[in-house]
Amino acid sequence: MTQLASPPSPATAPAAGPSPAPRLQAPRRAAWLAAGAVLALVLAALLSVGLGTLRLDAFEAVRAVVAPDGGQVSTVVWSIRLPRIVVAMLVGGALAGVGVVMQAVFRNPLADPGVTGVSSGAAVGAVAGITLGLGGSLQWGVPVAAFAGSLAVALVLQAVLQANRGASTYTLILVGVSINAFAGAIISVLVANAHDDALARGAVFWLAGDLELRTWTHAAMAAGPVLVGLAVLRTRVRALDALLLGDDVAATSGYDVHRTRLVLLLVASLVTGAAVAVSGVISFVGLVVPHAVRLVIGAKHALLLPISVVCGALFLLLADTLARAASVSVVVQTGAVCAVVGAPVFLALLLSRRRA
Repeated sequence: MTQLASPPSPATAPAAGPSPAPRLQAPRRAAWLAAGAVLALVLAALLSVGLGTLRLDAFEAVRAVVAPDGGQVSTVVWSIRLPRIVVAMLVGGALAGVGVVMQAVFRNPLADPGVTGVSSGAAVGAVAGITLGLGGSLQWGVPVAAFAGSLAVALVLQAVLQANRGASTYTLILVGVSINAFAGAIISVLVANAHDDALARGAVFWLAGDLELRTWTHAAMAAGPVLVGLAVLRTRVRALDALLLGDDVAATSGYDVHRTRLVLLLVASLVTGAAVAVSGVISFVGLVVPHAVRLVIGAKHALLLPISVVCGALFLLLADTLARAASVSVVVQTGAVCAVVGAPVFLALLLSRRRA
């Protein structure tokens, strides 16, 4: 299994030399990347506000956001476009942040938010809710069912960790593979036995990941778990640095490896469940974004985690904006854009790293 390149431990770190310049490059690059990502996120949000059947220039978009007047333009922006933008940023930031955590916990650059099976659990809950008709009867029906599915898988994962205190990361990955396979079988049965073809199509559409018709209700449902969860993960950046160096190093650094891993995976699972519940299964955000950011600024999680969250929000917002632009003539889902863009980008990153 491919492992992440880890920063040198204090015991093996080279002695201070006469040239400290390389040590200053990563923070400087991180500062530039953070500033550029925040600026790009603001510009992307304005672009998304102005895009659609009702076209708005930059000035009109800003005025509609900061000074709504109750007219048609303000209604379209505040009722349709802004909720979708906020959900895209929340989901993108959540998936990228969780991707950072998973790649550190499993010491594998190919780990992503779905490696533990939490996304698949959310998919089972959502598909069950759709095929049972909850989407048409309850506004929160499908998101709540998806979050319940992700929570159930998170609890199973925690039970496995509690029962096997010495379980390695390889064991956890195999547990995730088993959960994903089991969830895939359940989803196939639910879709095949849907009593209405429209419900089956709705389930398949949800599984591909999309942000169409998202409202402030969806944004409110995701905001609490995502923001609180990311804040908790931000307080564990030193533990992530220690785990990246290996369990033995983390233990000698004073961390209870089992407890630390349990807390990190539980919080990451809840954040993933909240994100997937309102967006469907969207791939490559939690895989590509942390990997790309790490290549630029290194593996120090105090910088890597927050910058990856901003870049993840930007990535998904741009993907959703592109999906909206393409949907004028054909139906293109946000998840499909992420896969089409993310797959070749990730392949290019892997090849460039291998050549380096």
